[in-house]
Amino acid sequence: MDFLKRLEDYRSLENSLAWEGTFEDYIRIVKKKPYVTQLAHARIYNMIREVGVEEKESGRGYKFFSKEIFGLDNPLEKLVEEYFHPAARRLDVRKRILLLMGPVSGGKSTLVAMLKKGLEQFSRTEKGALYGIKGCPMHEEPLHLIPKELRDDFSKEYGVYIEGELCPSCRMMLETEYGGKIENVQVERIFLSEDERVGIGTFTPSDPKSQDIADLTGSIDFSTIAEYGSESDPRAYRFDGELNISNRGLMEFQEMLKCDEKFLWNLLSLSQEGNFKAGRFALIYADEMIIAHTNENEYRTFISNKKNEALQSRIIVMKIPYNLKVTDEVKIYEKLIKQSDLNSIHIAPHALRVASIFSVLSRLKESKKQGMDIVKKMKLYDGEDVEGFKQKDLKELHNEAVDEGMSGVDPRYVINRLSSALIRTNTQCINPLDVLRAIKDGLDQHPSITQEEKERLLNFISVARKEYDEMAKKEVQKAFVYSFEESAKVLFNNYLDNVEAYCNGVKTKDPITDEEMDPDEKLMRSIEEQIGISENAKKAFREEILIRLSSYARKNKKFNYNSHERLREAIEKKLFADLKDIVKITTSSKTPDGEQLKRINEVSARLIAEHGYCPVCANELLKYVGSLLSR
Repeated sequence: MDFLKRLEDYRSLENSLAWEGTFEDYIRIVKKKPYVTQLAHARIYNMIREVGVEEKESGRGYKFFSKEIFGLDNPLEKLVEEYFHPAARRLDVRKRILLLMGPVSGGKSTLVAMLKKGLEQFSRTEKGALYGIKGCPMHEEPLHLIPKELRDDFSKEYGVYIEGELCPSCRMMLETEYGGKIENVQVERIFLSEDERVGIGTFTPSDPKSQDIADLTGSIDFSTIAEYGSESDPRAYRFDGELNISNRGLMEFQEMLKCDEKFLWNLLSLSQEGNFKAGRFALIYADEMIIAHTNENEYRTFISNKKNEALQSRIIVMKIPYNLKVTDEVKIYEKLIKQSDLNSIHIAPHALRVASIFSVLSRLKESKKQGMDIVKKMKLYDGEDVEGFKQKDLKELHNEAVDEGMSGVDPRYVINRLSSALIRTNTQCINPLDVLRAIKDGLDQHPSITQEEKERLLNFISVARKEYDEMAKKEVQKAFVYSFEESAKVLFNNYLDNVEAYCNGVKTKDPITDEEMDPDEKLMRSIEEQIGISENAKKAFREEILIRLSSYARKNKKFNYNSHERLREAIEKKLFADLKDIVKITTSSKTPDGEQLKRINEVSARLIAEHGYCPVCANELLKYVGSLLSR
């Protein structure tokens, strides 16, 4: 019953959004809400802005794209700021076809689908409302009814911009049905819809021998031509081509560069002048954005053909590369897996991450900067500072590798291999090693891959495995340290006592004998070295800790084990190093004693409760780390 109630509410909402009236009523709406007359590019730009803009260190992030597209903040910022924004301001950019160029499965189609879906939803909101002449096959802007001679005065009075002319159908309707009285012409609110073919169109090239230009520009209605007697009578013409129905919104031109030349000629006039030729009519005005997508090879072939120079000058190319951030690549795979029916199979922590490491490494270019290898570059791109480099070096690295991300392993390949691992496995859980094994098996079956490329990718699988080894040890380290939490706190407090004495130039007291001693340099260095604090940097690090300690004291806050991230990491690493033998014996023992079994159960419970493991993959992790420590 709850669903039926929601269905009724939905119908009520749809009915409340609908509006009909005369042109006279419409201009009253324009007076109150001039934004209803915005052109297509402005509507799309405002739709993107309306969702929200996030200011980041690396630039602007547009929330409109954030749920579906990951790791492409810079290309998307460029798309919005260099195309949509100037186009919305009616600069010459809007007279260009937007061509998204990038490798397969890079997000081009997803981006276009988001714009289409977004427009459908935006046209149902207050800020995205638009109106059209009722009965017009191109649902055109009612202000086109205003004679040219009166438009300047109307624009000044109402503060709106009028562009375009009536289509042949509306021109005849105005004379035959309304006797030229524009104030009586019926106007309705329109809702953009790809399914209803209102304001959103898609053109897909097919066999050149069978495809008709009518798919783009409409066609003669032979069933009515006998009645109206002329091919130039609008009533004997179907204005149902993709260019017609996309008026007021956007048209997606799929695989545009594979299209026959005669279809592309129609785009010359539309992109530059905003109109196109159809049948035996004068040029027909259309307010729409044309968006196409292609890959790099097709684009290179296209620009090498001299015949395409005219159209080439009317195209703005936006590169959409592969994502280069491991964290965002994980989100892509999570999204694709959620769309499947495999929710019952557990995916162990780091399984998607190792796949992402492999993918991203294949897309990166080697840097010429001294000390920068491809693994460091991957970590730096993912927001992690590495030895010798910080986030401020990113810009220089990006400038060094202009076309980075335009090649490499695509997400579809990885998700196909993940699917294979998910389906074939006999257990209800797959771990990172299962994933890497599936990716490796896929390379053996790949028909188009060269031996050289295969060896390069196998090397990346080895690198991903090494990265996982470190993640696995760290995960078990944290879980074991938790079992020794009291030991960690004692070590932490001992370090703080010694740092305080060192910075203040005083001695420490032995808690048992009260004997005065120099600060324990050996202890402090054994902890600091765990996070790479050099001999020269130790004084600055210790002073930083003391300042943080004093700051907490002034605020009546307790400086505890979790108050300083790097110090906590150092304590955990130091404790784990001290406990290494215990961990090794505990995890690798085939017949653990009571104490070892208790420890294993505690660690396993910790992994399950706080780190996302299931009993199967928690047990496999402990065995694997035991084997690593035994080597």
